[in-house]
Order: sequence, then structure tokens, then C-alpha cells
Amino acid sequence: MSKLTRRQLLVFFGASAGTAVLAPVVGERLLGNGSTYAQTVVPLSFTPVRLPHPLPIYQQQVSYLPTGIGKGNILQPASDAKLTTYTVFDDVIVPPEYERYVIVRWGDRVFPNPDEYFGYNCDYTSFVPIEGNLNDGYLVVNHEYVGYPFSQLAPDTPEDLVDTAQFPIAYPSAVGRSLPNEKNRELLGEFFYNLGLSVIRITRNNQGYYAVVRDPNNCRLHGLSGLKINSQRTDQYKDVTSWGTRSYQKGDNNYIIGTGPAAKEVFNLSSDGLGNKIIGTGFNCSGGTTPWNTILSAEENFQASSRFFNGVTEAVKPDGTQLDYIEGTVGAEFGLVGEKYGWMVEVDPYNPNFRPRKHTALGRFRHENIAFRAEVGKKLVGYMGDDRRGGHTWKFVSKGTVVKPVDGNAKKDNSALFEEGTLYVAKYNPPKDPSKAEGTGEWIPLVLSTATNPIPPSVLASVELAALGTASRDGLIKLPSRISTGQEVDGGGFDVTITNEATALPPYKGKKLSDFYTSQGAILVDAFIAANLVGGTPTARPEDLEVNPRNPREVFIAYTDGAPGSDGYPDSRIFVVSKYSEAITAAQPSGELFKIIEDSEDGTGTTFRWERFVKGGEAGAEPGDGFANVDNLAFDNQGNIWGVTDMSTSAHNGFDVGAAGTPLDIEHTVVGSNSPSIIDSDKNVETSNLVGVFGNNWLFFIPTSGSDAGEIVPFAYGPPRCEMTGPTFIGNDTLIIAVQHPGEDCPYTPQETLNREIEMLNLDGTLFKQKRHVPRGSNWPSNIEGRPQGAPRPSVIGIRRKDGKGTFV
Repeated sequence: MSKLTRRQLLVFFGASAGTAVLAPVVGERLLGNGSTYAQTVVPLSFTPVRLPHPLPIYQQQVSYLPTGIGKGNILQPASDAKLTTYTVFDDVIVPPEYERYVIVRWGDRVFPNPDEYFGYNCDYTSFVPIEGNLNDGYLVVNHEYVGYPFSQLAPDTPEDLVDTAQFPIAYPSAVGRSLPNEKNRELLGEFFYNLGLSVIRITRNNQGYYAVVRDPNNCRLHGLSGLKINSQRTDQYKDVTSWGTRSYQKGDNNYIIGTGPAAKEVFNLSSDGLGNKIIGTGFNCSGGTTPWNTILSAEENFQASSRFFNGVTEAVKPDGTQLDYIEGTVGAEFGLVGEKYGWMVEVDPYNPNFRPRKHTALGRFRHENIAFRAEVGKKLVGYMGDDRRGGHTWKFVSKGTVVKPVDGNAKKDNSALFEEGTLYVAKYNPPKDPSKAEGTGEWIPLVLSTATNPIPPSVLASVELAALGTASRDGLIKLPSRISTGQEVDGGGFDVTITNEATALPPYKGKKLSDFYTSQGAILVDAFIAANLVGGTPTARPEDLEVNPRNPREVFIAYTDGAPGSDGYPDSRIFVVSKYSEAITAAQPSGELFKIIEDSEDGTGTTFRWERFVKGGEAGAEPGDGFANVDNLAFDNQGNIWGVTDMSTSAHNGFDVGAAGTPLDIEHTVVGSNSPSIIDSDKNVETSNLVGVFGNNWLFFIPTSGSDAGEIVPFAYGPPRCEMTGPTFIGNDTLIIAVQHPGEDCPYTPQETLNREIEMLNLDGTLFKQKRHVPRGSNWPSNIEGRPQGAPRPSVIGIRRKDGKGTFV
């Protein structure tokens, strides 16, 4: 089990647990000299929700075990925290002192045009008050992607769910009409309409709940916004300006513009001939809210393939333009050139005349979010992550300086800071002492003059190689495919592995980025591969970055999953990439929490220190802190830390997706990324299946004061197969959070309960079996609104105390 103490955890977060816990010298280290934070011990103000797996908090505190929707039992603390049976319920389960309520759902008509509706798979949320009034403001919500049960034709729908007579889809009940039953322009257009973001006004009503109100600024910005500008083209897409007969399907002129180097040096070369004009935004995952209350929305998984056709071309030529359209994809259907997607998109919810813009100086990759450091008179600093296996950690430093946002002109001046600056990729130096997960690092600029020095695959994989004699994915790193380096194509990526590195790597070393790209804009379009080329560290899917509100030199990073994949291999000297031993308590590659400490006071320097502090995995593992795949992080106004998990839908509770709900093999003796089963030698067991022990995705709380300071405290879990995303606090009494893809890739009717035994680790490192009972799919939130058999609908909810009084915690 984890050897981390609460004191260590508090030091990591820079928090105070009071004089009863910390000596004065430690308090100074946490908060700095002259700290005025209260030094009192305050008990938890709520009852932690009981999850299926053992956690240390259950040995110390009473907990709330749900026994149905809206009901449960209080369990007393016990030294043995295991549960031998556990039932999952189809709801957002919160502590008994709290209530949850739905603010807006997929399909809701909340816009001036009654044909338009709230999009699918809500993710990031942000609330910006109107004239400083926290009871009235604009809620901005991202919409990331579509999947089953939106349609049986959605990408990667399980094969046993395509019969709509047996398993109805959700679109007709949510939107009020049918979808085409074939893959055509209308269907693909509707898929893309459901991406992007929504801006809606919400106000607090007389009962204290936030609700949507009509407002002329309520609007959708979606994947095909501005489609009408295709009429300005001279190619085969000149007449592709609509995808149906309804008003919003006929196309409009609400196009987006680009800023920065790629807008000037690449988009003018784009085959669409539209220059700096861009059709739509999609794949919008997380984001960030600027101090001047504009929103940056992150375009993440924009890459298309024949299988995942709801996207555009990722691979580009040396000049930054796409290789070609991929047949059968949405990009090919509507003429969406790939180089114009994968950016940070800025919108202004207050100002309908502000044309949204994609800031290319921030780089093109699979953006997760952005965290700001903005101080008047200093350069703007933004921290970002590329959420892919082997993706990088990024920093942007503006050329200009921040001005006080006192009026509209100042707001425009600050937004212009995103248009010019330097993009850096993080290089983590391995720890001098391998037993300590800490070290130094440097920020490498992505500019034409930067020297190329990719990390060899055998070095990236050295720890796994030493432990197992082999490496997952053969230590893969992607570099630019160029005829000059021996490939057949000028463009896209080339896979360098341990097998071919001796001959493949030398042509990439000792050169400059200018030898591979024709302009600064082209480098930024191909930022992921360019970062590999200059020696940036491939990491473990950086999901979320947050600047410490107590010490802005510190940046917290949630690395969600260390397993290698088809995009690359995380540096095993820094991250746990597989299970290195058959020992049942060996570390599991299920994410970790890092902190970067900038050496420079203002964050603009090029060196830093790093620490890994919390390790994903069962609390009985060594190391392991009782969670898997941490995603979004947030701070409340008391400085407490909140986080959500992002465990793969296909492994929740140890069941595969689809109508069959096949149990997955879970064995703690698994080695590497997979290994033969010790129960059935004809089977291979996947290490990734271990996340099944954790149940549904959940929301956790780390108090930074009081007797439980530093503990990981479960606050809520979501409906089956969902992900809870985008936690946002409004004032000190309401948490807004999105519930994404409830019931994903599973039938919602007819209802069935899945049952199995799961092998789990107890806190003492021994194994036990738990009987788990889980709904096959989800009917949420229909089931809490009087329609127990109704379709699941991604939604945004509010959580508050039942009495509606006092602070949130």
C-alpha cells in the first residue's frame, strides 16, 4: 500500500492542516512566511460515499453505502475496509447531506432558434457571471464526441448493438425525430453538429437552484459552424453548404478565424482556398477560463481513420498542410482540411460580435486543457497537455504583457497575447536516484533553429526492458516521415522502435527543425511529432494541468495512464508504463499526479524541478493511492483539491461493453501489458483490466485543512459507463459538473443486471473476492425524472447542500 503520509501530501499541494498536524517549519514550507491561513482543526462536513474498493478513509470515518437511488446506509469505520458484495446504482450518488439536480440535458431546446438543441457528451464547464453577480451568468459547456446510443452508426459501436429493433437508440427520444439509417451527409452532419460548445445563460431561482433562462446570447458553436463559406471555394466542395433541410442544417456564416504563425504561413496554402477562415470547431474536451472571462476550448481527438471516421486528417506535409482527405470521414464529406483542427479556440460569451478564433501559437495537438498564469505587467504563461499515449507537456509564453481587463479594449489586448509568443515542450531529466520520483527538467522551444535530438526507443523503454526483457509497443516514438531520412513519403509520421533505431535514428539527429519544416507555422501544426524530434519527453497522457493558487510557480499535472499505445511510449524512466512484476502488489500503470516547480519567479524561464507524488492503483499496491486514471482537477475557494477519474468505459466494473456485457479477466499476477492467465492458460490477461476493481468513474475531494487533511475522500460516483468532467465551483455553495456518456456502448433497454466476482486487493496487500452487481446500461437522467426505461442523456448538473445553506464543504 502507499507509504505516503498526509504531511507529504499536504506539502505537495502547499496546504495547511493546522498546528495539530504540522510543525511551524513545515507550515512555512507549505504556505510561505507570514501565512495567515487559519490553523484550526475542522472535521469533515460530509459523509464520504462508499466505493467498491477499500480506502484508508473508511478505516477512520463513517461512510455512506448507497442501497438504491436516494437512499443508503451509514457504515461505521473498521480496520478491515473490504466489502465482499457491492451493488452499483444508476445515478449520481452524492453524500447524504447533498442533492444533485439537472441543469441542462442533451437535446434541450435552450437557444433562440427553436430547431437548435444542446449538444452531446458535455465535458468542460465554465461559469462567467454577468456584472459580477454569481446568481446570474453564462454557462459554457464543451461537447466532445458522439458514440452509442446516440446512433447505431456512431464510430466503434459494438457489433451486437446495431439492431435498433432490439436495442433502440437515444437520439429520437432526446431530439424528437429520427436519424438516417445509413451513413450519409445528413447523418455525418448531425454527428458534427453535436460537437463544439454551447453558451447558455443560467440564473439561480427562488429555490436556490440554477436553471437555464432565455437569452439572445445563448448559442451553439459546432463542428459545421460557417459551412456556408464553402460557397467561396472553387473545388468539388463549392456546393457542400448544408446537411439537411432544418434551419440550423442549412449552413451559416459563423465561421472561425485563425491567429498566429500557422494562420499566416500555412492556412494560406490550404487546399480549401479559404485562407484564414475555418469551418467549425469539434472534439472539444476541456479548456480554461481567462482572467478576463473569455473561454479557451480545447480541440482534442480530431484525428480520423476509416474506423473513427468522425474527424479530419492529422498527418501533414513539411509545409503544414494535410496529406489528403481520408475517404469515408466527415473531413472528406465536408471538405474540412486537417491543419485547421486540433487547436485552442477562444470565445467570448458576453459579446456576440466577437468572432471565435483558433490561436495557432499555442500549437496543434490533442489539447486537453489550459491553465493560466496572468499577472498585470508580466508575460502571459499557459500550461497545456497533449492527451495521447506518449503525448507531451507544454508551456506557452507570450511576447507581450498582460494589461488590467477594465474595459472591452483591454480584453481584446489580452486576448491578442495568444497570437504571438513561444511554445515550449517539457523535457524531464530522469531522477539521479531511481528510488525517488523527482528530478529536474527544461523547456525546449519549438522554433526553426532548435536542434533535433530524439530520445532513442531503447532509452525510453529502459526500465521496462530491465524488468521484463521486452518493451510494450517496442518503445515506439513517432518522427516526421521525410524522403531525406529514407522514407517514401514527405509527410505524416514514421515509427521508430527498438528494432529499427540503429538505422532509422541517425538521419534525425544533429539537425534543426528547419531541416524538416518550411516555416514556424508548419512546426506548430505538427507540434507532437516536432516535439519528439527535439527531445521532448513522451509522457503518460497529460489530462489536466492547474496552477497552484497558493504558489503560482507550481503546476499540478494529472497524467492519467502510463500504458504505451499506437502514438508512442511514455518515458519509463519517469512513468510506470506496465506492471513490472507478477507480485500482486506491484505498481499498476493507471496514472499518477505530478508537480512542476518553475525555477523562475514569473514562470517564463526554461528550467524546472518535477516531483511525482501520488500514484494510481489500488491502495493495497506498492505504490498505490486508491484511484485510477485521474483526470480534471479543480480548487474550491477554500483551497481544497477536487478531482475526477477517467477510467475506460470498456472496463468499468470488470465488464466489457455491448449487449453481452462479457466479464473481463482480472488477475493481479498479470505482468507487462498482458500475460497468460494463471487460471486459464489459453487466455491472455490485460493489465488495463485492473481498473475494473474501481467501479464507476468518481469524484474525489482532498481537504487541505482539518483532521482529515490530505486524505483522498470519495465524494460522488456517476451512472454506469459515464465520466464526470469539468468540475466548476460557483461561489462557495454550488458545484457544477458534467456527466458525459452515461451508458456508453451499452443498451439502455431492455434493462439487465450484470453479476460477477472480482479479485481485489485489500489494504494489507492480500487478495479477496467481491460479488459485484451492475446495471448493464444506464437510463440516467430519465430514470430520476419519471421515465425509468428512458434513454440516457449526457447532462450538466448542480450539486449543493440539501438545506441550501452554508459553504459547499
